[in-house]
Amino acid sequence: MKRVLPAVAAVFLIAATAPSAQAVDQSKGYPGFCKDATGVTVVVDFQQLGGTTIVRCNPQTTRGTGLDALKGAGFQIAGVQRWGESFVCRVENRPSAAENVPITGRGDYREPCVDTPPAQAYWSYWHASNNCAWDYSQWGVKNRDFIPGGFEGWSFSLNATTQSNPVPRISAVRPGTESQPCVPREEAKPVTGDPGERQQRPPSGNGQQADGPQPTTGAGEAPAAGPSSGALPPPKPRPSASARPKAQDPSMNVAFTGGENAEDVNAVIDRESGAGGWAPWAAGAAVLALCVAGFLMARRRKRAQGV
Repeated sequence: MKRVLPAVAAVFLIAATAPSAQAVDQSKGYPGFCKDATGVTVVVDFQQLGGTTIVRCNPQTTRGTGLDALKGAGFQIAGVQRWGESFVCRVENRPSAAENVPITGRGDYREPCVDTPPAQAYWSYWHASNNCAWDYSQWGVKNRDFIPGGFEGWSFSLNATTQSNPVPRISAVRPGTESQPCVPREEAKPVTGDPGERQQRPPSGNGQQADGPQPTTGAGEAPAAGPSSGALPPPKPRPSASARPKAQDPSMNVAFTGGENAEDVNAVIDRESGAGGWAPWAAGAAVLALCVAGFLMARRRKRAQGV
C-alpha cells in the first residue's frame, strides 16, 4: 500500500502540471497582414492537407532568418530528428504523425519527421517583397533573412513537380499598398552549407548575383555543403525565377484567419491517437480504486484471521 500511494500522487501531479500548447502562440505576433514595412507577414497554406490558410505578422524590426519569421509570428513547427529545425517537417502539427498523406505509389504514407520529408509531400518555402509575386526560396530557412515589409510563405506540396509546386494562395500585398510597384530584393548566397549560418549581406552596387541559375532547396532545406563537409544532403533542384510579375489581385485570395480559432495542438494529437485530456485523471482514478479495493480486502483478511 505504501508503494502504491506515491504512484497515485505522481499521476495526479503530472495531470495537474502538464503544459498545454496552443496551435498558435498568441503571445507572438498578431493576426493578419503586417500594418507597416517594419515587420514580415507570414502565410501558411495547408493546400491539400485541408484546413484554413493562416496569415500572421511578425512585427520584428531587427534582422532575422526565415525561421525567426515563422516562429515569431506565433506558428508552432517541428523539425526532423536528423537535421532539427533546419528542415521544417510540420507546421501546426500538419501533417501529423497519425494522418495518412496519399503520396504517389503509397497512399498510406505517414510522416515520421525522422529524416528529410519525401519530395512528394513536404512544406515548400516561399518569399516575396511587398506587391511582388511569390518566389520559391533559393536557400534554407536558417540560411536566409526575411524581407522587412515583405512576406514569408509556407505551402504544402503534395505530388507536385518542380514546375507545379503550389504557390501560397494569399497575394503578397499589404492592404493599402496595391498601387505601389514591385521592388524585389535579391538574395545573397549563404557563406557556407551550415544550416545555422545565415546568408551574406547583399553586395554593394546593384545587388545582383552572378548570372545563371542558382541552386535551390526544398522545405526549409539548407544549401548543399561543400565537398569536404558531407554534413547535409544536396538541395532539391528548383527553377529560378526569370521574371518577377506583379502579385495577383488580392481579391483572388482564399479565405484565411489569424489562427485565433485554431484547435489546441494537444487536443488534435489526443483525438487522433484515441486519447483525451481526461486520460491522466481516469488513470489516476483507476489506480486509486485498486488501492482502495486492496485495502478493503486486506482488512477483511485480518478480520477473518482474527475470528
